[in-house]
Amino acid sequence: MSRLTQVFADLQSDKRRGVIPYVVAGDPSPEGTVPLMHSLVGAGADILELGVPFSDPMSEGPVIQKGHERALANGMSLHRVLTMVAEFRKDNDRTPIVMMGYANPIERFGYEAFAAASAEAGVDGLITVDLPPEEVDTIDGALKDVGLDNIFLISPTTPEPRVQKIVERARGFIYYVAVKGVTGSGELDTDEVARSVALIREKTALPIAVGFGIKNAASASVVAACADAVVVGSALIAEMQQKAHSAEGLEEIQIHGAAVKLLQSIRAGVDSSPS
Repeated sequence: MSRLTQVFADLQSDKRRGVIPYVVAGDPSPEGTVPLMHSLVGAGADILELGVPFSDPMSEGPVIQKGHERALANGMSLHRVLTMVAEFRKDNDRTPIVMMGYANPIERFGYEAFAAASAEAGVDGLITVDLPPEEVDTIDGALKDVGLDNIFLISPTTPEPRVQKIVERARGFIYYVAVKGVTGSGELDTDEVARSVALIREKTALPIAVGFGIKNAASASVVAACADAVVVGSALIAEMQQKAHSAEGLEEIQIHGAAVKLLQSIRAGVDSSPS
């Protein structure tokens, strides 16, 4: 059983919903990414989503785009992200790691080589934002060969026939995008999220995680009532940047503390959500 399957099975058995924080690898610094990952697990993360820095992160809003820019300025690459995963695995072999990125760096790496290197490092799943289900055959085969889950996004504007096509290809879980637009934009329509998640559940037994728009404990609690997990990204990165700008000379552990505090709050919100 894969780490993702095991975690969602454990959550279901315990009648709990998962919390999935997203951070950009290499932001605020490459040296601090692995300690931040461990701190987020300590704060209640069930799964980690690690953003692979890219020069044109089209699905991201301004907050995460700036995180990508900072990480690239710090010399980040896909190879370095995999090195970070391997470093994290030295002390944590249970928490699943999902890498979220874009097709170009993976294509340059080579699908089979990337899949093999990811499995060796300890990656569990992949979200390739700009690679639709019609174009995944080659990489999907490579991922299957090494036991990695291929995870797809479904948005509020995805037509129902396409939803069916996506769930037939997906593994691990379904990522439902709760708002129209990029990460960190728009306001949640929780009634619409609940309706959409219910429609997806009619087509698949895979767990459903909801992201794009989870900003605090209140929004996480409401979404957790209908989802199997909530994803939070922009809010964490914004908290760290606000902390970094609040005073000069802060140690990175102090900057991380802002994200940890928010994630603890979101964990509490999710845990208080009605079943």
